[in-house]
Amino acid sequence: MGIQLTAIHYVYLAFIVFIMALLIRRRDTTMICVAGIFVLGLLATETLGGSVSGVFNSFVYATKELMGTIMIISIIVAMSRVLMITGINETMVSPLTRFLRTPAMAYWGIGIIMLVTSLFFWPSPAVALVGAVLLPVALRVGLPALGAAMAMNLFGHGIALSGDYIIQGAPKLTADAAGLPVAGVMEASVPLVAVMGIVTTAAAFWIMRRDQKKGTWRDGLVSAGRTSGVFGEPSSPPLHPAILHPRMKKSLAILIPLLFLADVAAMFLLHLQGGDATALIGGTAVLILIFVTLLAHRNQGLEQITSYLIDGFVFGFKVFGPVIPIAAFFYLGDSAFTELFGTVLPEASHGIVNDLGVALANSVPLNGIVGAVTLTVTGAITGLDGSGFSGISLAGSVAHLFAAAIGSGADTLTALGQIAAIWVGGGTLIPWALIPAAAICGVSPFELARRNLKPVLIGLAVTTVVAMFLV
Repeated sequence: MGIQLTAIHYVYLAFIVFIMALLIRRRDTTMICVAGIFVLGLLATETLGGSVSGVFNSFVYATKELMGTIMIISIIVAMSRVLMITGINETMVSPLTRFLRTPAMAYWGIGIIMLVTSLFFWPSPAVALVGAVLLPVALRVGLPALGAAMAMNLFGHGIALSGDYIIQGAPKLTADAAGLPVAGVMEASVPLVAVMGIVTTAAAFWIMRRDQKKGTWRDGLVSAGRTSGVFGEPSSPPLHPAILHPRMKKSLAILIPLLFLADVAAMFLLHLQGGDATALIGGTAVLILIFVTLLAHRNQGLEQITSYLIDGFVFGFKVFGPVIPIAAFFYLGDSAFTELFGTVLPEASHGIVNDLGVALANSVPLNGIVGAVTLTVTGAITGLDGSGFSGISLAGSVAHLFAAAIGSGADTLTALGQIAAIWVGGGTLIPWALIPAAAICGVSPFELARRNLKPVLIGLAVTTVVAMFLV
């Protein structure tokens, strides 16, 4: 498994350390990411023109990769605006207020609902469903928007995605790489996922309540979210008053959730996952937007549909504007580097990030304690590209290596690497990976990542210690 590290690997690692330090200090990292892309391009192409072009091409690559998420967020925002202006949204969520009466109930209630939904349909489409319906309720009972985003993010992209017990995409990848049956890895992951989930979500809630009492809580609200018409006043007045009869408003408040429930049923029956599930929700949201707008605005409905869509897309691209340069840099850690700059890495390379993970695994002694720590660190490093899934095959391979030397613990080590990779890269720490929850809640993804950092690190530390006893 020996990988020859080159100057490109070391430069990439140096920029990662610099970027993470800036993120922790709440400083903007756009310029550093662009500089990193430029330097890597210069090393790869050895020409100034190739390096300069690489900066632009990396932006295009990142935008293409993120476009599905940008679209679903923009469309949900556009739909939510017409529902708010017509009052349908308030009518729709009012019955839920009896169940979520306090900030604590809202935090844990949103989290559990998000967990269950994400287990069946993965977190991104679940965020759109849960956030659109429950966020207004949470805000009304006093849970900050950032607190709601944390709950959706940690329970969905954290607990549900790292276990992935229903769809089983994650355990299949890691189990195949480790040469183990999927059922064995899933069984071994149960106590680890439970410890990680309980520790992280409890720590996040405790820190939030502590900071609120001390007056040091920052909600990280995004101005775009407050002017797009979803979480505040609309950015521009409607072209025509949106008036609905109370009976019609009540009927639509029942019909719209039923349409989304039909989407859920269709996902289950047709086995729709990931992008397909997101597309179904997005298409439904567009049709709801058109239907409600025509009903509410009548003769001005055609023009107002376009106005709502414009507001949604303006919001989506405002939120993603600072994210694209960062995503462009981290995507270079995977297959994007070869696609943009050609085959300049060693022949045995599986991408910059995976090479670094293999090098780490090969540079430490092989025993149970070191094995658990190494799998956690390796998984976390491979998660830095923001997908969570690109490096879990590596985690399985490294776990197989350690288990062969130790003589036991293959299932546990494989599950541990999977959990670390997905918690870091699947959407709880890397800013562009947790965009869906941040955008739906109208908060800064960077502030959400900063708030998640300490609870996730605590959870990873405790989970690693537990794994040491299970190996």
